[in-house]
Formats: sequence, structure tokens, C-alpha cells
Amino acid sequence: MTKNQNNQFGPDYATVPGATLLETIVERGISQAELAERTGRSKKHINEIIKGKQPITAETALQLERVLGVRADFWNNRQREYDEALARIAERRRLSKHIGWARRFPYADMVRLGWVRETRNWVDRLSNLLDFFGMAGISEWEERWTSPRAAFRRSKAFESNRFAVAAWLRAGERAAQAMETKPYSETQLLAALKSACGLSRMNVNEYLPRMTSLCADAGAALVLVPELSGTHTYGATQWLTPDKALLQLSLRGKTEDHLWFAFVHEAGHILKHGKKGKFIEATGKLKSEDKREAEADKFACDFLIPRPQYDGFVLAGDFGAYAITRFAERLGIAPGIVVGRLQHDGKIDPSYHNGLKVRLRWAEPQTTN
Repeated sequence: MTKNQNNQFGPDYATVPGATLLETIVERGISQAELAERTGRSKKHINEIIKGKQPITAETALQLERVLGVRADFWNNRQREYDEALARIAERRRLSKHIGWARRFPYADMVRLGWVRETRNWVDRLSNLLDFFGMAGISEWEERWTSPRAAFRRSKAFESNRFAVAAWLRAGERAAQAMETKPYSETQLLAALKSACGLSRMNVNEYLPRMTSLCADAGAALVLVPELSGTHTYGATQWLTPDKALLQLSLRGKTEDHLWFAFVHEAGHILKHGKKGKFIEATGKLKSEDKREAEADKFACDFLIPRPQYDGFVLAGDFGAYAITRFAERLGIAPGIVVGRLQHDGKIDPSYHNGLKVRLRWAEPQTTN
């Protein structure tokens, strides 16, 4: 029978293994005193096992196997299950004191995206969140994500809504960990960027798999993760291992120029800023003042549209749709990327030539059953 995730039942009690032992000896017509005599245990010890005051040890399990004909692994498993049940009950009681932590996550959005299971029980939600993050408890989560040593914490983007941003970043980690990549190569990644940008004139459903493959061959896991409300993120970069980088993008902005700029910007961090840094590309006032962000911006601008060609085009002063399209063709990139650069630099009004940009949208997510 399928469980209703909205009405999960979590018992707050556990039946002691001694109750099973008592049932077994009653069925066989054996008294506690006789069992004590046949196992070589005291009457008190047998009674305490039955009442749950003493555990069934591995030695006792072997003795019960000989006397009752019930295998020792049955009694060992019965004790293990009881101990585990007690631990889960104790954990749920501890978690129930921290519901406020769970309430700070956009849980409904995470359910919609298939990251966590739907449930109305807040203790279950908290438990699901810890499973999602792969953390044993809240203090461990705080140490990983919000302690002064946490690398992402230094980003203003992270402070915008640290719970939503942490969830978005973790979704990227999980996706990247499941991807196979070759060992990182700076030369390969530069070559992958050049090849990928040349694909920008294709349909997104054609170029995205090829971008992902090119990056994987260079040691970078490229993953697209829908942003959550309050995250304000375009992309993020971190190293999962010394030979595997994560290049994570959202579709914030929802047009191709934002996607391609964020892609090359994050690749710039991988190429230029070592293997210890973790970066989040955000929007507006939330963007970091770290000089490395400015370096990644410049790298992306010049890589997508080399400065000499861009300056020459601007100097010519013809920003009509035909001129932009011809210029993009010469560069081998999508015209929307040129439009985005001109708008960003204030060369044309933000409302001009948006018809040359391709708008992007997410497919409907697959939810977790």
C-alpha cells in the first residue's frame, strides 16, 4: 500500500526484544525460571531482559538459539532494531526543538523541484532537509554552511537568504557528484569554452548537452539548477575534489545572454582563482565586491566578445539589428549575446533589440515520489 506522505506515522515507542522472548517461551510452555536454568543465567537477568532493562547480547543470543531453537541472528537483529528505534525516537525528540530552523527553507519549492519529499509534519521536514544536505544534525549544518570558516558565507549573495542559497548550492553539489568527469585540465577547459561558445547559435536543447560533455571532458561538472525565491543567483563555482570542479548555473535573467555570460564568468573563476575558492555570481547590490568577481567579469566579456572587435564595432556606431546580427556572425556567437553586452554597457537602451535574444525557460520538474 502506498503511504500518504502528508500523513506519515512515526511511532514514539519501541517494543522491547524481551516481549518477543516472553511470547516465545510462553508458546513453548517454558517458565522464566526454567529458561534461566537452561541458559545458565540468573532469574533476575532473564526477567530484566523480558522487561527491557537488559539487552540481548551476542552471547545470550547464542544461548537462546540452543535452548529455544530460534537462530541467534534473529535475537541479534531484534535487539539491533530496538536500539535503532530508540535512537530514532530520541532523535525526533531532539529535532522537534528545532522546527524554526526547518521553517526558514523554501520547502514547498524544494518539493516542487523534487529535491525533498512532501510532508506536513515539520519533524519529518527537518529530517528530510538534513538528508538532502547529507548532514547528521543542525550544528553540523551550521558549521558547514554558516560558520566564519564557511567559504560561501563571505558572499553577499549568500547573506541574501542563506537558507535558500544553501539549498540551491547543495542541489548543484548533488547533481555534480552523480556526474562522471575526466581529471581537470586547464588547457582542456579553455578549449571547451571556445568550442561551447561556438555552439551558442544553436537551439538550447542542442547546445546544452554538448556544453555539458565538453566541460566534463575538461574536469568540470556543468549543472543547471533552478533558482529559489530569494537567492538572486546566476551561478556558482567550487571544487568538489582536486580534479573535479563544479560549474553551477541558474536561468536567472531567462535570456541566453545571461546564461552565456554566467557560464564563462564561472569558468573564469575555475581557470584563474585556484582550487580553494568558492564563488557565487549574484545580481544587483548583492554582488560581491571581491576583486576576483571583477576579474571574472572581464574574462567573460573579453572571451565572448574580444575587446578589439568590440571597440571597433562600438566605434562604428551602427547598433541596428542587421549590424548586430552580422557582427555576431563574424564572431560566431548568438546575436543575443551582443545585444546583452551593448545593453549592459549602456550603448543601447535595455528595451532595444530584445527580439534578437532567445528566451529560456525550465521544463516542468519531475517530483520525487
